Amino acid sequence: MARIAGIDLPKNKRIDIALQYVYGIGPKIAKEILGKVEGQIEASTRVKDLTEQQAGLLNTILQKEYKVEGELRREVAQNIHRLIETGSYRGNRHRRNLPARGQRTKTNSRTRRGRRKTVGAKVKAA
Repeated sequence: MARIAGIDLPKNKRIDIALQYVYGIGPKIAKEILGKVEGQIEASTRVKDLTEQQAGLLNTILQKEYKVEGELRREVAQNIHRLIETGSYRGNRHRRNLPARGQRTKTNSRTRRGRRKTVGAKVKAA
């Protein structure tokens, strides 16, 4: 099992798919990385067939040229924290755990707001 950027990649997947298990790497960047190591690693290679040298090569490329995993997560968290501190509209939406990109909230956005809480009217005692 190859360990790249602190993540254990699934051993039966092709390397171009397995790289996407690392936070911050999608299909486009995975292709880009494999383009840089074109002579040494084939895109159709399975993770279990990677040598230590090939895994090390992928690791060095990720460390030098890309922000992935902890470093990227830290940067995103700092950006959100900055928005909250400045008191911007987006920061307030993050603080209240509501959608920050203009989505409607009357009906949807259950992911951010959680389960519905029914609020009923109390009947006054006569």
